[in-house]
Amino acid sequence: MTQIALSNLGKKFGAFTALAQMNLTIGDGEFVALLGPSGCGKSTTMNMIAGMVAPTEGDIRFDDRSILNVPMSRRGVGFVFQNYAIFTHMSVRDNLSYGLRAQGVSTPERNRRVSAMADLLQLTPMLDRQAAGLSVNILQRLAIGRSAVVEPAIFLLDEPLSNVDAAFRSVMRSELKELQRQFSQTMVYVTHDQLEAMTMADRIAVMDHGKLLQVGTPLEIYNNPQDIFVARFIGSPGMNILEGRIAQSDKGKLVDLAVIGRSAPLILSGRAAIEDLPEKILFGFRPEQVNPDPNGTLALPVNFVERIGARSILHLGADSMGVKAVLDNQITLPNIGDILRFSIDPKKVRLFDPVSGNAVGGAD
Repeated sequence: MTQIALSNLGKKFGAFTALAQMNLTIGDGEFVALLGPSGCGKSTTMNMIAGMVAPTEGDIRFDDRSILNVPMSRRGVGFVFQNYAIFTHMSVRDNLSYGLRAQGVSTPERNRRVSAMADLLQLTPMLDRQAAGLSVNILQRLAIGRSAVVEPAIFLLDEPLSNVDAAFRSVMRSELKELQRQFSQTMVYVTHDQLEAMTMADRIAVMDHGKLLQVGTPLEIYNNPQDIFVARFIGSPGMNILEGRIAQSDKGKLVDLAVIGRSAPLILSGRAAIEDLPEKILFGFRPEQVNPDPNGTLALPVNFVERIGARSILHLGADSMGVKAVLDNQITLPNIGDILRFSIDPKKVRLFDPVSGNAVGGAD
C-alpha cells in the first residue's frame, strides 16, 4: 500500500490554470473520489499522479518519496481509462495475463491470478473468447481486471463507468469496492457522478474550476457542505438554496423568506455565530428534509411531481424561490396547484454567505 501526498500541486496550460495549488493526502489503502463537473481539474490531477502530465508547480510524494522525476512505468500505478483500450485481437485470458507476462510472473502464478480475477469480475465463462466480440460493458470490466491483476500499489480510475449502461454501472460499483477491499490498494477514482462517489469512496474531494473545495467522508460532505457549489452538486436533487434575511422573533433569530414564509428559530453552534450573521443570508436545506406540516410556517404551490418508484420529487414554487421536496409515496401527495405547507428542522438548516457562497454558522 502507498500513501499519496499532493503539496501545492498546480498545472497551467499556457495562460489557462487547470489546477491551482492543490493540497491533498490520500492514505494507505484509502478509496478517494475526485468529484466535480467537466473541466474542474480532476483528470489533470490523476494524470499528474500517474506521470502522464508534469505539474507546473508543487510536489507529488508516494509515502515519503517525491516521484516527480520517476517515469510512469516505474511508479507502480495501475490506470483504467474511460475508453477501455483493450487488445481486441486477443482473448480475454490473454488480455488479463498481458501485464503479468510483461512482469515475468511464472506461469502457475499467472494462471492463478488470472483465474481469481476472472472469478471476481464474472469473466470466467468467456476467458477463451476474443475481446473483439464482447459488449462495451464486458470490455470495461476486462479493462479494470487487466490493470488490477498486476496488483499495483496505486489504482487510478478515470471515469471508467461513464460509457456503460445504468444497470451494469450499479453492479460495477459493488465489484470495484470489493476489488479495493480484497487488494487493499490505494484507489483514486475520477467521476462527475456524485452517486458513484457517495456509494464507493471512503472520502470525496470536491473540485471546481481547478480548485479543491472540500474533502470529507460522503456523509460529512452531504451534511455539512462548505459552500453553495458543494451543497448543490452533492445530492440528488441537490440542496435547496433560498435567498432570505435575518429577522428577530420573540423566540430568537430566524430567516425571513419573503413570500415563502419564515423559518423556525435558528439553532447554531453558539451565540456569537448567531450575532455575527449577515443581514442577507442564503438558507439551505436538503429536499429530503422537507416535512409536510399543516401548521408549518413555510408554503409554496406544487408545480410538478416526478414519481421515481418509492419516492416522488415535488417541484414547488419557481426560480430563486423554487424548492424541491423528496417525499415517500406511501403518504398522500398534494396535487399540482395545491399549496404545500411545510417545516424544516432547524438543526438541519445550513446557512451561506450570499457574497462569498461560504457556509456560516452551523447547527448543533
